[in-house]
Amino acid sequence: MNYIKLSVYTLLCTVLFVSCKHHEEARRPVSQASGTFMKKSADRNKKLVASEEDVIKNIIKNNPKVKYYATRKGYWLSYDERNLTDTQTPQKGDIAYFNLEIKDIEGKIIYSEAELGPQTYYVDKQDIMMGLRDGIKLMHKNETVTFLFPSHIAYGYHGDNKKIGTNESLICTVTLRNFVPDPEAGPVTTATTPAKATSTKTAIETKKDTLTP
Repeated sequence: MNYIKLSVYTLLCTVLFVSCKHHEEARRPVSQASGTFMKKSADRNKKLVASEEDVIKNIIKNNPKVKYYATRKGYWLSYDERNLTDTQTPQKGDIAYFNLEIKDIEGKIIYSEAELGPQTYYVDKQDIMMGLRDGIKLMHKNETVTFLFPSHIAYGYHGDNKKIGTNESLICTVTLRNFVPDPEAGPVTTATTPAKATSTKTAIETKKDTLTP
């Protein structure tokens, strides 16, 4: 009887050991496949960025009369209208008022300035295109700047789900009309006149992201 119990126990241990070993071995290819996928994905992204940058560099090369400036964020800009008098640029929390036109990399208009209308942007407090988020902070009042944005700092893989497609580089022309401090972010003071109270209320009520086409 003890022999039978010992045999059953040995059989159960053997089954459990084989099962665990098989389970561990079955998991390895998943990990390896995951690592391979990530590496291939990273390589594709590098090739995509390099390809888009080559296109942009050809645009710059073919327009020798236009002075383009490379930025630390990986995009380029040129000045259509430059303001060398003012030194201030928009800072976090400022309200920027500007006009915007968006073209594809071949220069075809995707969104015209008239279609988008006047833009209002609370600097670094709204979720907008990464390139514009950085580029606007380089501008002075009354300047018009043309930006060349690779897709990874534009609308990326997903586009804007409307007119801008997957992995699309963009040409954006921005005219910064004005920028002012956000009255809501200032020190708390007691309103001395109804006009001031009404003005502050209006500014708060109209706070919205008008950048999304």
